[in-house]
Amino acid sequence: MREIVLDTETTGFDPLSGHRMVEMGCVELFNHLPTGEVFHRYLNPERDMPEEAFKVHGLSADFLADKPLFAEVAADFLAFIGDSPLVIHNAEFDMRFINAELARLGQATLPMSRSIDTVAMARKRFPGAQANLDALCRRFEIDNGHRTKHGALLDAELLAEVYLQLIGGRQPGLELGGVNKTTGQASGTARVDRVARPARPHAPTEAEAAAHAAFVAKLKNPAWLREE
Repeated sequence: MREIVLDTETTGFDPLSGHRMVEMGCVELFNHLPTGEVFHRYLNPERDMPEEAFKVHGLSADFLADKPLFAEVAADFLAFIGDSPLVIHNAEFDMRFINAELARLGQATLPMSRSIDTVAMARKRFPGAQANLDALCRRFEIDNGHRTKHGALLDAELLAEVYLQLIGGRQPGLELGGVNKTTGQASGTARVDRVARPARPHAPTEAEAAAHAAFVAKLKNPAWLREE
């Protein structure tokens, strides 16, 4: 089963107020485990960067000025996600921004029904507990010490690990690593090609039989020669 873990960074909270996406990160899962295939783009939002948003992700207007517009990466993005379910932390937020960009281009929007909201999953499993990504990483002992600021690809990679724990850990497939879709083999395992060898003869040679008989003759009252 193929799924896409997705995260975005934006200039603000509401696309209807003129806010835009500035980063997209996607991680491909196969049978709930990462395959190593990712999609990552910084985007030029064609507007300024509010200070509040900059403090969250650290992406300045100057840094984004030479990055592509969403219109330039939309086809690649849609090809990458295909028709796979989208695993998103607070899915409504990211889906609103993605659909606002698609609508701006006159393209069909993505239905909410294809999203899997990990915030809702966490709140259902741990009622009353914090459900943000950092809290879930702490709960599941996932190392996020390198996450000093929000980043779409980094957050998608962390969310992939959180999602696996939310659905019950590695038990679903019992694999210890990602899965290679071509070979169907877990990437954490090594492939060993064994060479078939002809069967070895087990009958003793005449010399071996004579040597054995001479050895047995030296034994004193061997158990197998005693009478009951």
